[in-house]
Amino acid sequence: MTTTGIESRITMASVLAPDQLGPTVCVGEILVEIVATTVGDGFLDAQPLVGPFPSGAPAIFISQCGRLGGSAAMVGAVGDDDFGRVNVERLKRDGVDVSAISVDGEYPTGSAFVRYRQDGSRDFVYNIAKSAAARFGWTKPVSDLIGRCGHLHVMGSALSVPSARDVIDKAVYIVKARGGSISVDPNIRKELKLDQDTEERFAKLVSMADLLLPSGEELERAAGIEGEANAIQRLFQMGVKEVVLKRGADGATYFSRDGARVDVSAFSVEEVDPTGAGDCFGGAYLTCRRLGMSPEEALTYAAAAGARNVTVRGPMEGAGTRGELDAFISATERRA
Repeated sequence: MTTTGIESRITMASVLAPDQLGPTVCVGEILVEIVATTVGDGFLDAQPLVGPFPSGAPAIFISQCGRLGGSAAMVGAVGDDDFGRVNVERLKRDGVDVSAISVDGEYPTGSAFVRYRQDGSRDFVYNIAKSAAARFGWTKPVSDLIGRCGHLHVMGSALSVPSARDVIDKAVYIVKARGGSISVDPNIRKELKLDQDTEERFAKLVSMADLLLPSGEELERAAGIEGEANAIQRLFQMGVKEVVLKRGADGATYFSRDGARVDVSAFSVEEVDPTGAGDCFGGAYLTCRRLGMSPEEALTYAAAAGARNVTVRGPMEGAGTRGELDAFISATERRA
């Protein structure tokens, strides 16, 4: 770990609302994930599959928040089917408030079929738009939850879902008005195209973010400018207060507006399934900061959460509790 720049108590204090203010709330798609056990391109041939695994980037993120001991809640919808029950029961077990998850009696739970290529990249076949995942809105349970929300986390993938966009549009101002904070993970996959209106909404959310959690090229996309240093500077000019850049096997870096920087190395693990690693990383980092940890502590837990998750098949099957992550940190070597 290296630290540079100004390191005063003000610098290192969290810009995020404390956990006591109210739960971290995620809004968006809740899916099951079915994973091909063969490696190759796409799904043109019959092949063995495993699942269903509870999934959806917002659900993975909030699962990790709950498992780590933070106050956590989810807004979304599932079908009245076994796939929906798999998700809701899993989130309950992880300590997530599911009171604002609606059950749709007409449409099935959303799904994602995943196959890995030789180079580690993935092909997805989604059913979100024609599933329960896209059919929820501003109900009384949602209103009640947002009214006591301490922090709102927005996934870029959720912006492809009109119902999620509508809830997020209202929620951001309510949360900010009560002293809460907002984080954004760009997380927009190539399969999820955004129209111009949604792109503009995304840019506005970035400018309102207290914390931005990009991976790789998402940093430049969010900033609208090339080059890491230039992108970081532009994001702070836009209004972002804290940036954590996920670098995968190269670790992660924290940046603050006044020049502080913290780098942590990644943990060395054998990768089984990389899906959900970034979501677990973000959920752990956010929760640790809301619980009062320093950037270095939060980054260490976040790196451990992401690394532990990839050692198990399934997008949130490796999400860790505080005790499990402590054990993982003690037993696992870091990359040089």
